[in-house]
Amino acid sequence: MARDSRRLQCCIAGGGPAGMMLGLLLARAGVEVLVLEKHADFLRDFRGDTLHPSSLEVLHELGLLEEFLELAHQKAFQMRVRFEGQEVVVADFGRLPTRCKYIAFIPQWDFLNFLAAKAAAYPNFALRMRTEVTGLLEEGDRVVGVRARGEEGELELRADLVVAADGRQSVLRERAGLSVEELGAPMDVLWFRLPRRPGDPVGPMAEFFPGRILVMLNRTTYWQCGFLIRKGSLEEVKARGLEAFRAELARAVPLITDRLDDLRSWEDVRLLTVRVDRLTQWYRAGLLCIGDAAHAMSPVGGIGINLAIQDAVAAANLLAEPLRSGTLTTEHLRQVQARRDRPTRMTQRVQVFFQNRVLGPVLGGQISPRLPRVLRMMARLPFLRRAPARFVGMGFRPEHVHTPAVTARSSELASTASPTSS
Repeated sequence: MARDSRRLQCCIAGGGPAGMMLGLLLARAGVEVLVLEKHADFLRDFRGDTLHPSSLEVLHELGLLEEFLELAHQKAFQMRVRFEGQEVVVADFGRLPTRCKYIAFIPQWDFLNFLAAKAAAYPNFALRMRTEVTGLLEEGDRVVGVRARGEEGELELRADLVVAADGRQSVLRERAGLSVEELGAPMDVLWFRLPRRPGDPVGPMAEFFPGRILVMLNRTTYWQCGFLIRKGSLEEVKARGLEAFRAELARAVPLITDRLDDLRSWEDVRLLTVRVDRLTQWYRAGLLCIGDAAHAMSPVGGIGINLAIQDAVAAANLLAEPLRSGTLTTEHLRQVQARRDRPTRMTQRVQVFFQNRVLGPVLGGQISPRLPRVLRMMARLPFLRRAPARFVGMGFRPEHVHTPAVTARSSELASTASPTSS
Protein backbone atom coordinates (compact mmCIF):
# COMPACT_ATOMS: atom_id res chain seq x y z
CA MET A 1 0.00 0.00 0.00
CA ALA A 2 1.41 3.40 -1.03
CA ARG A 3 1.77 5.99 1.73
CA ASP A 4 1.81 9.72 1.09
CA SER A 5 4.49 11.15 3.36
CA ARG A 6 2.85 14.58 3.42
CA ARG A 7 0.37 15.46 6.12
CA LEU A 8 -2.56 17.43 4.72
CA GLN A 9 -4.40 20.04 6.70
CA CYS A 10 -7.74 18.78 5.38
CA CYS A 11 -8.79 15.77 3.31
CA ILE A 12 -12.38 15.77 2.01
CA ALA A 13 -14.04 12.54 0.87
CA GLY A 14 -16.62 13.22 -1.83
CA GLY A 15 -16.81 15.75 -4.65
CA GLY A 16 -20.49 16.67 -4.30
CA PRO A 17 -21.87 20.12 -3.40
CA ALA A 18 -20.77 19.92 0.25
CA GLY A 19 -17.27 18.63 -0.52
CA MET A 20 -16.53 20.93 -3.45
CA MET A 21 -17.89 24.05 -1.74
CA LEU A 22 -15.93 23.32 1.44
CA GLY A 23 -12.80 22.62 -0.61
CA LEU A 24 -13.14 25.94 -2.42
CA LEU A 25 -13.79 27.93 0.78
CA LEU A 26 -10.91 26.36 2.71
CA ALA A 27 -8.46 26.76 -0.17
CA ARG A 28 -9.59 30.36 -0.59
CA ALA A 29 -8.81 30.90 3.12
CA GLY A 30 -5.29 29.49 2.80
CA VAL A 31 -5.86 25.92 4.04
CA GLU A 32 -4.16 23.03 2.26
CA VAL A 33 -7.02 20.81 1.10
CA LEU A 34 -7.40 17.66 -0.98
CA VAL A 35 -10.77 16.47 -2.32
CA LEU A 36 -11.12 12.80 -3.29
CA GLU A 37 -13.88 11.83 -5.74
CA LYS A 38 -14.36 8.19 -6.69
CA HIS A 39 -15.83 8.80 -10.15
CA ALA A 40 -14.02 9.96 -13.26
CA ASP A 41 -16.43 12.89 -13.70
CA PHE A 42 -19.43 14.53 -12.04
CA LEU A 43 -22.06 13.10 -14.40
CA ARG A 44 -24.46 11.54 -11.89
CA ASP A 45 -28.16 11.43 -12.84
CA PHE A 46 -29.39 11.28 -9.25
CA ARG A 47 -27.83 14.58 -8.27
CA GLY A 48 -30.15 17.52 -7.60
CA ASP A 49 -30.35 20.38 -10.08
CA THR A 50 -31.78 23.16 -7.89
CA LEU A 51 -29.68 26.04 -6.54
CA HIS A 52 -31.88 28.06 -4.24
CA PRO A 53 -31.58 31.77 -3.38
CA SER A 54 -29.50 30.96 -0.27
CA SER A 55 -26.90 29.12 -2.39
CA LEU A 56 -26.87 31.82 -5.05
CA GLU A 57 -26.25 34.34 -2.26
CA VAL A 58 -23.14 32.38 -1.26
CA LEU A 59 -21.88 32.56 -4.86
CA HIS A 60 -22.52 36.32 -4.80
CA GLU A 61 -20.52 36.70 -1.58
CA LEU A 62 -17.66 34.83 -3.25
CA GLY A 63 -17.79 37.17 -6.25
CA LEU A 64 -18.73 34.28 -8.55
CA LEU A 65 -22.43 34.80 -9.18
CA GLU A 66 -22.29 36.74 -12.45
CA GLU A 67 -19.89 34.25 -14.03
CA PHE A 68 -21.95 31.32 -12.76
CA LEU A 69 -25.13 32.73 -14.28
CA GLU A 70 -23.43 32.77 -17.68
CA LEU A 71 -23.80 28.96 -17.64
CA ALA A 72 -26.96 27.59 -19.26
CA HIS A 73 -29.72 27.46 -16.66
CA GLN A 74 -33.43 28.11 -16.12
CA LYS A 75 -34.95 30.36 -13.50
CA ALA A 76 -38.07 29.56 -11.45
CA PHE A 77 -39.48 32.65 -9.70
CA GLN A 78 -42.32 30.60 -8.24
CA MET A 79 -42.89 27.01 -7.21
CA ARG A 80 -46.03 25.54 -8.75
CA VAL A 81 -47.83 22.22 -8.48
CA ARG A 82 -50.69 20.84 -10.52
CA PHE A 83 -53.27 18.79 -8.68
CA GLU A 84 -55.44 16.89 -11.15
CA GLY A 85 -54.99 19.62 -13.74
CA GLN A 86 -55.46 22.58 -11.35
CA GLU A 87 -52.28 24.66 -11.08
CA VAL A 88 -51.46 26.37 -7.80
CA VAL A 89 -48.52 28.60 -6.83
CA VAL A 90 -47.23 27.27 -3.49
CA ALA A 91 -44.18 29.53 -3.12
CA ASP A 92 -43.32 32.95 -4.55
CA PHE A 93 -39.67 33.99 -4.10
CA GLY A 94 -40.22 37.64 -5.09
CA ARG A 95 -40.10 38.99 -1.53
CA LEU A 96 -37.04 37.15 -0.26
CA PRO A 97 -34.25 39.40 1.10
CA THR A 98 -31.71 37.92 -1.31
CA ARG A 99 -29.98 39.13 -4.46
CA CYS A 100 -31.54 36.35 -6.57
CA LYS A 101 -35.25 35.88 -6.00
CA TYR A 102 -35.52 32.62 -7.88
CA ILE A 103 -34.35 29.02 -8.02
CA ALA A 104 -31.71 28.32 -10.66
CA PHE A 105 -32.10 24.95 -12.39
CA ILE A 106 -28.75 23.75 -13.71
CA PRO A 107 -27.32 20.24 -14.14
CA GLN A 108 -25.32 19.59 -11.00
CA TRP A 109 -22.30 18.44 -12.97
CA ASP A 110 -22.02 21.93 -14.47
CA PHE A 111 -22.16 23.45 -10.98
CA LEU A 112 -19.51 21.06 -9.63
CA ASN A 113 -17.21 21.62 -12.61
CA PHE A 114 -17.58 25.35 -12.01
CA LEU A 115 -16.60 25.01 -8.33
CA ALA A 116 -13.69 22.72 -9.22
CA ALA A 117 -12.30 25.20 -11.74
CA LYS A 118 -12.56 28.07 -9.24
CA ALA A 119 -10.91 26.03 -6.47
CA ALA A 120 -8.08 25.11 -8.85
CA ALA A 121 -7.12 28.79 -8.88
CA TYR A 122 -5.58 28.25 -5.43
CA PRO A 123 -2.21 26.44 -5.28
CA ASN A 124 -3.15 24.79 -1.96
CA PHE A 125 -6.15 22.97 -3.52
CA ALA A 126 -6.07 19.56 -5.18
CA LEU A 127 -8.80 17.33 -6.59
CA ARG A 128 -8.12 13.67 -7.29
CA MET A 129 -10.73 11.95 -9.42
CA ARG A 130 -11.06 8.15 -9.69
CA THR A 131 -9.98 7.91 -6.05
CA GLU A 132 -12.40 6.13 -3.74
CA VAL A 133 -12.09 6.48 0.02
CA THR A 134 -12.38 3.02 1.59
CA GLY A 135 -11.61 3.51 5.27
CA LEU A 136 -10.08 5.54 8.07
CA LEU A 137 -6.60 5.72 9.56
CA GLU A 138 -6.87 5.83 13.33
CA GLU A 139 -4.50 6.26 16.25
CA GLY A 140 -6.28 5.41 19.47
CA ASP A 141 -9.69 7.08 19.29
CA ARG A 142 -8.52 9.76 16.85
CA VAL A 143 -8.92 9.77 13.06
CA VAL A 144 -5.61 10.76 11.44
CA GLY A 145 -6.31 10.11 7.76
CA VAL A 146 -7.96 7.90 5.17
CA ARG A 147 -7.38 4.79 3.15
CA ALA A 148 -8.26 5.13 -0.52
CA ARG A 149 -8.10 3.26 -3.81
CA GLY A 150 -6.93 5.14 -6.89
CA GLU A 151 -5.55 4.46 -10.33
CA GLU A 152 -2.14 3.85 -8.77
CA GLY A 153 -3.53 1.31 -6.28
CA GLU A 154 -4.14 1.46 -2.53
CA LEU A 155 -3.26 4.70 -0.74
CA GLU A 156 -2.90 6.03 2.78
CA LEU A 157 -3.29 9.78 3.24
CA ARG A 158 -2.81 11.52 6.58
CA ALA A 159 -4.61 14.73 7.51
CA ASP A 160 -5.28 17.00 10.48
CA LEU A 161 -8.97 16.77 9.58
CA VAL A 162 -10.93 14.29 7.50
CA VAL A 163 -14.31 15.52 6.25
CA ALA A 164 -16.88 12.92 5.20
CA ALA A 165 -18.90 14.47 2.37
CA ASP A 166 -19.43 11.13 0.66
CA GLY A 167 -23.22 11.16 0.59
CA ARG A 168 -26.10 9.25 2.12
CA GLN A 169 -24.30 5.93 1.62
CA SER A 170 -21.24 7.34 3.40
CA VAL A 171 -18.47 4.81 3.84
CA LEU A 172 -16.68 6.99 6.38
CA ARG A 173 -19.59 7.52 8.75
CA GLU A 174 -20.09 3.75 8.77
CA ARG A 175 -16.39 3.10 9.39
CA ALA A 176 -16.43 5.69 12.17
CA GLY A 177 -19.27 3.89 13.95
CA LEU A 178 -21.42 7.02 14.21
CA SER A 179 -25.02 6.45 15.28
CA VAL A 180 -27.74 7.09 12.67
CA GLU A 181 -31.34 8.05 13.46
CA GLU A 182 -33.73 6.86 10.73
CA LEU A 183 -36.79 9.08 10.12
CA GLY A 184 -38.34 7.07 7.28
CA ALA A 185 -39.97 8.01 3.99
CA PRO A 186 -43.22 6.74 2.41
CA MET A 187 -41.90 6.86 -1.15
CA ASP A 188 -39.20 5.89 -3.60
CA VAL A 189 -38.55 7.53 -6.97
CA LEU A 190 -38.37 6.02 -10.46
CA TRP A 191 -35.88 8.12 -12.42
CA PHE A 192 -35.87 8.37 -16.24
CA ARG A 193 -35.41 10.73 -19.16
CA LEU A 194 -37.82 11.89 -21.85
CA PRO A 195 -37.01 14.21 -24.77
CA ARG A 196 -38.06 17.86 -24.70
CA ARG A 197 -39.91 19.27 -27.70
CA PRO A 198 -40.34 22.80 -29.07
CA GLY A 199 -43.17 24.50 -27.22
CA ASP A 200 -42.71 22.52 -23.99
CA PRO A 201 -42.89 24.51 -20.74
CA VAL A 202 -39.55 25.91 -19.57
CA GLY A 203 -39.99 25.62 -15.83
CA PRO A 204 -40.16 22.48 -13.67
CA MET A 205 -43.43 20.59 -13.49
CA ALA A 206 -45.00 18.69 -10.59
CA GLU A 207 -48.23 16.78 -11.24
CA PHE A 208 -50.26 15.31 -8.36
CA PHE A 209 -52.92 12.67 -9.00
CA PRO A 210 -54.36 10.15 -6.55
CA GLY A 211 -51.91 7.26 -6.51
CA ARG A 212 -49.16 8.98 -8.50
CA ILE A 213 -46.89 12.04 -8.53
CA LEU A 214 -44.66 13.03 -11.44
CA VAL A 215 -41.91 15.66 -11.23
CA MET A 216 -40.18 16.89 -14.42
CA LEU A 217 -36.96 18.95 -14.46
CA ASN A 218 -35.82 20.82 -17.56
CA ARG A 219 -32.30 19.72 -18.58
CA THR A 220 -32.38 21.73 -21.82
CA THR A 221 -32.53 18.86 -24.34
CA TYR A 222 -34.52 16.43 -22.19
CA TRP A 223 -36.79 16.16 -19.19
CA GLN A 224 -35.34 14.47 -16.13
CA CYS A 225 -38.39 12.78 -14.66
CA GLY A 226 -39.05 11.47 -11.18
CA PHE A 227 -42.14 9.29 -10.72
CA LEU A 228 -42.94 8.81 -7.03
CA ILE A 229 -44.16 5.39 -5.91
CA ARG A 230 -45.02 3.91 -2.53
CA LYS A 231 -41.87 2.72 -0.79
CA GLY A 232 -41.09 -0.87 -1.63
CA SER A 233 -43.67 -1.10 -4.43
CA LEU A 234 -41.26 -1.31 -7.39
CA GLU A 235 -42.00 -4.99 -8.03
CA GLU A 236 -45.76 -4.26 -8.07
CA VAL A 237 -45.17 -1.51 -10.66
CA LYS A 238 -43.07 -3.84 -12.80
CA ALA A 239 -45.60 -6.66 -12.48
CA ARG A 240 -48.24 -4.44 -14.11
CA GLY A 241 -45.94 -4.11 -17.10
CA LEU A 242 -44.14 -1.33 -18.92
CA GLU A 243 -47.17 -0.49 -21.06
CA ALA A 244 -49.27 0.12 -17.94
CA PHE A 245 -46.48 2.30 -16.55
CA ARG A 246 -46.46 4.37 -19.73
CA ALA A 247 -50.23 4.72 -19.52
CA GLU A 248 -49.97 6.03 -15.95
CA LEU A 249 -47.46 8.64 -17.09
CA ALA A 250 -49.70 9.69 -19.97
CA ARG A 251 -52.66 10.14 -17.61
CA ALA A 252 -50.53 12.24 -15.26
CA VAL A 253 -49.10 14.52 -17.99
CA PRO A 254 -50.82 14.18 -21.40
CA LEU A 255 -48.11 16.47 -22.84
CA ILE A 256 -45.58 13.59 -22.82
CA THR A 257 -47.81 10.92 -24.38
CA ASP A 258 -46.13 11.16 -27.79
CA ARG A 259 -42.63 10.49 -26.41
CA LEU A 260 -43.18 7.61 -24.00
CA ASP A 261 -41.92 5.12 -26.59
CA ASP A 262 -38.46 6.29 -25.51
CA LEU A 263 -38.99 4.08 -22.44
CA ARG A 264 -38.16 0.86 -24.28
CA SER A 265 -37.49 -1.37 -21.25
CA TRP A 266 -37.19 -1.26 -17.48
CA GLU A 267 -33.47 -0.67 -18.00
CA ASP A 268 -34.45 2.89 -18.96
CA VAL A 269 -36.00 3.37 -15.50
CA ARG A 270 -33.79 3.50 -12.41
CA LEU A 271 -34.82 3.29 -8.76
CA LEU A 272 -33.79 6.03 -6.34
CA THR A 273 -34.36 4.76 -2.81
CA VAL A 274 -35.40 7.68 -0.62
CA ARG A 275 -33.87 7.85 2.84
CA VAL A 276 -34.34 10.47 5.54
CA ASP A 277 -31.92 10.16 8.43
CA ARG A 278 -29.39 12.08 10.54
CA LEU A 279 -26.42 11.38 12.73
CA THR A 280 -26.88 11.95 16.43
CA GLN A 281 -23.25 13.14 16.51
CA TRP A 282 -21.58 14.45 13.36
CA TYR A 283 -17.96 14.16 14.47
CA ARG A 284 -15.17 12.27 16.14
CA ALA A 285 -11.70 13.53 16.98
CA GLY A 286 -10.19 14.26 13.56
CA LEU A 287 -13.39 13.55 11.58
CA LEU A 288 -16.43 15.66 10.62
CA CYS A 289 -19.47 14.63 8.55
CA ILE A 290 -21.42 17.21 6.53
CA GLY A 291 -24.13 17.20 3.86
CA ASP A 292 -25.92 13.93 3.18
CA ALA A 293 -23.25 12.05 5.14
CA ALA A 294 -24.54 13.84 8.25
CA HIS A 295 -28.23 14.05 7.28
CA ALA A 296 -29.90 12.44 4.28
CA MET A 297 -32.76 14.69 3.22
CA SER A 298 -36.11 14.00 1.62
CA PRO A 299 -36.47 15.26 -1.98
CA VAL A 300 -39.35 17.47 -0.74
CA GLY A 301 -38.56 21.04 -1.82
CA GLY A 302 -35.26 20.10 -3.48
CA ILE A 303 -33.52 21.36 -0.35
CA GLY A 304 -30.77 18.76 0.12
CA ILE A 305 -28.09 20.32 -2.10
CA ASN A 306 -28.64 23.73 -0.50
CA LEU A 307 -28.50 22.42 3.05
CA ALA A 308 -25.22 20.70 2.13
CA ILE A 309 -23.82 24.02 0.86
CA GLN A 310 -24.89 25.74 4.08
CA ASP A 311 -23.05 23.05 6.07
CA ALA A 312 -19.92 23.72 4.02
CA VAL A 313 -20.09 27.48 4.59
CA ALA A 314 -20.57 27.06 8.34
CA ALA A 315 -17.74 24.51 8.54
CA ALA A 316 -15.35 26.78 6.64
CA ASN A 317 -16.25 29.77 8.81
CA LEU A 318 -15.51 27.83 12.00
CA LEU A 319 -12.60 25.64 10.91
CA ALA A 320 -10.45 27.64 8.45
CA GLU A 321 -8.44 29.53 11.07
CA PRO A 322 -7.76 26.59 13.43
CA LEU A 323 -6.81 24.42 10.44
CA ARG A 324 -4.47 27.05 9.07
CA SER A 325 -2.84 27.68 12.45
CA GLY A 326 -2.67 24.01 13.49
CA THR A 327 -4.88 24.56 16.55
CA LEU A 328 -7.90 22.46 15.51
CA THR A 329 -9.65 20.64 18.39
CA THR A 330 -12.68 18.42 18.68
CA GLU A 331 -14.49 21.39 20.23
CA HIS A 332 -14.31 23.17 16.87
CA LEU A 333 -16.05 20.19 15.24
CA ARG A 334 -18.71 20.21 17.94
CA GLN A 335 -19.35 23.87 17.14
CA VAL A 336 -20.10 23.01 13.50
CA GLN A 337 -22.79 20.54 14.54
CA ALA A 338 -24.11 22.94 17.17
CA ARG A 339 -24.63 25.56 14.47
CA ARG A 340 -26.14 23.29 11.80
CA ASP A 341 -28.01 20.63 13.81
CA ARG A 342 -31.10 22.69 14.67
CA PRO A 343 -31.81 23.99 11.13
CA THR A 344 -31.31 20.43 9.86
CA ARG A 345 -33.78 19.00 12.36
CA MET A 346 -36.34 21.74 11.66
CA THR A 347 -36.03 21.19 7.91
CA GLN A 348 -36.46 17.44 8.24
CA ARG A 349 -39.45 17.95 10.54
CA VAL A 350 -41.21 19.98 7.83
CA GLN A 351 -40.24 17.48 5.13
CA VAL A 352 -41.48 14.49 7.14
CA PHE A 353 -44.74 16.31 7.93
CA PHE A 354 -45.31 16.95 4.21
CA GLN A 355 -44.34 13.36 3.34
CA ASN A 356 -46.75 11.89 5.86
CA ARG A 357 -49.65 14.32 5.37
CA VAL A 358 -49.54 14.85 1.60
CA LEU A 359 -47.22 12.54 -0.35
CA GLY A 360 -48.09 9.34 1.53
CA PRO A 361 -51.87 9.81 1.20
CA VAL A 362 -51.57 10.84 -2.46
CA LEU A 363 -49.50 7.76 -3.30
CA GLY A 364 -51.91 5.60 -1.33
CA GLY A 365 -54.85 6.98 -3.32
CA GLN A 366 -56.36 8.44 -0.15
CA ILE A 367 -56.46 12.09 -1.26
CA SER A 368 -59.81 13.33 -2.53
CA PRO A 369 -59.93 14.34 -6.20
CA ARG A 370 -60.78 17.81 -4.90
CA LEU A 371 -57.91 20.30 -4.47
CA PRO A 372 -56.62 19.97 -0.87
CA ARG A 373 -57.73 22.73 1.47
CA VAL A 374 -54.24 24.17 2.05
CA LEU A 375 -53.74 24.54 -1.72
CA ARG A 376 -57.16 26.16 -2.15
CA MET A 377 -56.17 28.70 0.52
CA MET A 378 -52.86 29.43 -1.22
CA ALA A 379 -54.70 29.99 -4.49
CA ARG A 380 -56.97 32.59 -2.81
CA LEU A 381 -54.48 34.21 -0.39
CA PRO A 382 -51.11 34.95 -2.01
CA PHE A 383 -49.47 36.01 1.29
CA LEU A 384 -49.62 32.35 2.40
CA ARG A 385 -46.96 31.59 -0.22
CA ARG A 386 -44.32 33.58 1.69
CA ALA A 387 -43.60 30.98 4.38
CA PRO A 388 -43.00 28.12 1.89
CA ALA A 389 -40.86 30.50 -0.19
CA ARG A 390 -38.66 31.31 2.80
CA PHE A 391 -38.46 27.66 3.86
CA VAL A 392 -37.48 26.45 0.38
CA GLY A 393 -35.49 29.48 -0.75
CA MET A 394 -33.50 30.32 2.37
CA GLY A 395 -33.98 27.65 5.01
CA PHE A 396 -34.03 28.17 8.74
CA ARG A 397 -30.46 29.48 9.12
CA PRO A 398 -28.88 30.73 5.90
CA GLU A 399 -25.11 30.97 6.23
CA HIS A 400 -22.84 33.74 4.97
CA VAL A 401 -19.20 33.59 3.94
CA HIS A 402 -16.90 34.97 6.66
CA THR A 403 -13.65 33.27 5.67
CA PRO A 404 -10.88 35.55 4.38
CA ALA A 405 -9.56 35.24 0.85
CA VAL A 406 -5.89 34.65 0.07
CA THR A 407 -4.40 35.51 -3.30
CA ALA A 408 -5.39 33.05 -6.04
CA ARG A 409 -3.57 32.24 -9.24
CA SER A 410 -4.27 34.41 -12.25
CA SER A 411 -7.86 34.58 -13.48
CA GLU A 412 -6.70 33.16 -16.83
CA LEU A 413 -5.34 30.07 -15.09
CA ALA A 414 -8.47 29.78 -12.94
CA SER A 415 -10.72 29.71 -15.98
CA THR A 416 -8.70 27.03 -17.75
CA ALA A 417 -7.69 24.83 -14.82
CA SER A 418 -8.77 21.22 -15.24
CA PRO A 419 -11.28 20.08 -12.58
CA THR A 420 -9.64 16.66 -12.62
CA SER A 421 -6.12 17.87 -11.88
CA SER A 422 -4.28 16.89 -8.73
